[in-house]
Amino acid sequence: MNYLTKAIVNGIVAGTMLAGAAVAQTAAPAESGFVNTLMPQPAQMTVGSGRLAIAPGFAFTTDKSSDDRLDGAITWAMQRLKIQVGFVIQQAQPGATAPLLISVDGPGETIQGIDEDESYSLEITSQSAHLHAATDVGAMRGLETLLQLVQSDGQGFWLPAVSIQDSPRFRWRGLMIDCSRHFEPIGVIERTLDGMAAVKLNVFHWHLSDDQGFRIESKIFPKLTGEGSDGQFYTQEEAKEVVAYARGLGIRVVPEFDMPGHSTSWAVGYPELASAPGPFTVGHNFGVFNATMDPTKKSTYEFLDKFIGEMATIFPDAYMHVGGDENNGVEWKQNSQIQAFMQAHNLSDTAALQAYFSQQVLKILAKHGKKMIGWDEVMTPGLPKDVVVQSWRGFDSLAAGAKQGYSGILSAGYYLDQMDSAAEHYRVDPVPAGSDLTPQQAALILGGEACMWSEYVDPQVIDSRIWPRTAAIAERLWSPQSVNNVDDMYRRLWVESLRLEGLGLTHISQEDASLRALAGTPDIASLRVLAAVLQPVNFDTRGSWSESHGVTTLDPLDHLIDALPPDPPSRHDFDELMSTYLQDPAGHPDEQAELLEMFRSWTAAQPELMQLMSGAPLLVPALPRAQQLTELGTMGAEAIAYLSSGVAAPAGWKAQQMAVLDDAAQPIALTRFTVLNALRNLVNEVK
Repeated sequence: MNYLTKAIVNGIVAGTMLAGAAVAQTAAPAESGFVNTLMPQPAQMTVGSGRLAIAPGFAFTTDKSSDDRLDGAITWAMQRLKIQVGFVIQQAQPGATAPLLISVDGPGETIQGIDEDESYSLEITSQSAHLHAATDVGAMRGLETLLQLVQSDGQGFWLPAVSIQDSPRFRWRGLMIDCSRHFEPIGVIERTLDGMAAVKLNVFHWHLSDDQGFRIESKIFPKLTGEGSDGQFYTQEEAKEVVAYARGLGIRVVPEFDMPGHSTSWAVGYPELASAPGPFTVGHNFGVFNATMDPTKKSTYEFLDKFIGEMATIFPDAYMHVGGDENNGVEWKQNSQIQAFMQAHNLSDTAALQAYFSQQVLKILAKHGKKMIGWDEVMTPGLPKDVVVQSWRGFDSLAAGAKQGYSGILSAGYYLDQMDSAAEHYRVDPVPAGSDLTPQQAALILGGEACMWSEYVDPQVIDSRIWPRTAAIAERLWSPQSVNNVDDMYRRLWVESLRLEGLGLTHISQEDASLRALAGTPDIASLRVLAAVLQPVNFDTRGSWSESHGVTTLDPLDHLIDALPPDPPSRHDFDELMSTYLQDPAGHPDEQAELLEMFRSWTAAQPELMQLMSGAPLLVPALPRAQQLTELGTMGAEAIAYLSSGVAAPAGWKAQQMAVLDDAAQPIALTRFTVLNALRNLVNEVK
């Protein structure tokens, strides 16, 4: 059973029962056929009886407020609905009624801010649908829910009768993309913004400078990109286009310019900023570099004043991110003039000097109407309380800041480059149940951000690294804390994944395209069988391998690891299937048959798979996986045979299988099997 079929079947079985008690919902009448695949889940939803047909002639109308942004959002939503149902959704004539009424009280903030009202209500009966929101942004969130509610059956397309009252749990729900280590074209950014809006994320954190490249044009300091970008950067007009595009989706754009560390690309064109004499070149390898701005020179702050002032005209958001992380202080310790400055100003160590730097930059930001965000390292004694701290260290660090009065954003646990599963991300909460924070302290935690660091991400693979896992993070940041059932999350995630691909994202189609390129043939059926049970190794394992093999940002990302999604459907589905079977092997014949068919497909694929991989140079390093797949299939079939017959396995059989599993657990070609834990459980059940 493929993952889409499984998602649909599970959805029908689950009906409309939601994961959390905080989501008030009645069971849908059996005749309605409503399958709840909303993601994120709304704060409150009650399912009624009946359905609203969407047939030719279905139209919408608006009342109350109207403006260009709202009109654009409605037009975009109706275009997508048209694609879903196969006919044009018209706007009713002024004064006429229509099945869908959209009521918006006002446009909201001129520059969308952290306190923007994103709430909405949606009332659907068998006669009409009414979407009401206080602001344009709230209407955008409601329109996404409306599109996700569309159902179909033999009678056509329809909306279920529901009553929804919805608003986000957290005000800051973001995605950070690092465009320094690997540059991402505007098309990638904009389709990512489409995906973000679909799952109600509201902050695009744009990481625009690091050691590996400076990615935003400065007309005041043209050598930043002229010498520090390898020719890959965004013009100011392109950046303004992204800001406008994001605003049309109800998404804020927060730029990040890393300082004082991670600043090699600044110093390539302007070495006078640096704490060491240089010369500097754009870094193409990874890790923490020594290059650091000189915080003792007046000229450093004069430069930053002009630069930040220029960027403030491009990025209207109230917040600007200054990085502040991973400054190792090496150059500061080796510079005698900096050491003398520290002594003269009673700065005891490099952390104190960085605090001094942050204070000066904070004044510059305030001058240009901006608030500071920085990573954990900026939180030093004396830091003003209006600085927002983004935590890569974890909840304890975030909570410590909240107890001191600092607002914070959680990113630890949401690092997409770590190759964690959607379930692992989903279990991470910015304010976990049972925390010792007071309500006032908890309110200082604004939300969270998924982080897509780009050491191993390029335009071809980035979608598969962000989606669909980010949809699970988006639900954690929007929905009530009690919406936390992992199985139900996956049921809905696979459906949402298809919806996201329909927006133009490529996270599903990219895998087959990459496998065909690796194999050099369109005939990849056997390779699909293997790829379905593989996933990439984690970031640290790949990082160690890359360091030992001299991998840089210039190397292509065209190996098997790059084709594989981080959390393939096989992982959770196989674990769930095996868990159900092992609860009562004799009582689950359907699960047994499905497992046996899967094991048969693994062993049957070997001859063609070995031939295909041995003739494809980029697949040869993974060739041992083909043999291991056969061994795993044979093991699974034998284990089920022993369990179903009640016959004990021969002496030594279990130990032999555990050795096979241990061997298969070792990384090969930077890949790992998804099925080993479940197979280990199966083998352990054999007598």
